[in-house]
Amino acid sequence: MPHLNAAYNLARWLARDANDADDVVQDACVRALKYVGSLHGNEARAWFLTIVRHAFYDWLGRNRPSEIVQDDGTALDTAIDHAAVDPEQSASRNDQTQALVDAVAALPLQYREVLVLRELEELSYKEIARVADIPIGTVMSRLARARALLQRSPLLHAVAGNMSGSER
Repeated sequence: MPHLNAAYNLARWLARDANDADDVVQDACVRALKYVGSLHGNEARAWFLTIVRHAFYDWLGRNRPSEIVQDDGTALDTAIDHAAVDPEQSASRNDQTQALVDAVAALPLQYREVLVLRELEELSYKEIARVADIPIGTVMSRLARARALLQRSPLLHAVAGNMSGSER
């Protein structure tokens, strides 16, 4: 399984819990072994990540059904609670990496998954569309919204505000 690390990475970001990600990847591996005959050409990575994604959503439906939410156009405005980060919390956050991890983890699931597939797994838009079973245009709009949410994230703004001019 040369793509096991990518599978775990995707499952970890989607589930936001290492133990849950282990369960998802284990289920995905069982499914992959069962359906290995459907693999064609050199698309193994995208094929396996598609299985991981489906395994995650099945797991999510069984374990956290309240997190399955469709975007009605308001996610961009409501995804981040600006009141959740008070000045004391902002002052204590000085680790840029942790702030970015927190900001990505706070993204709505549908935006988080395409961002992880593009930026961390470096899949093409076409591969992401195949993995997520959405049109390429939807991939592009979800990436744009995810990036916009990250730009507006108070977690990242707090870190940037704590940086001195020489660190920028």
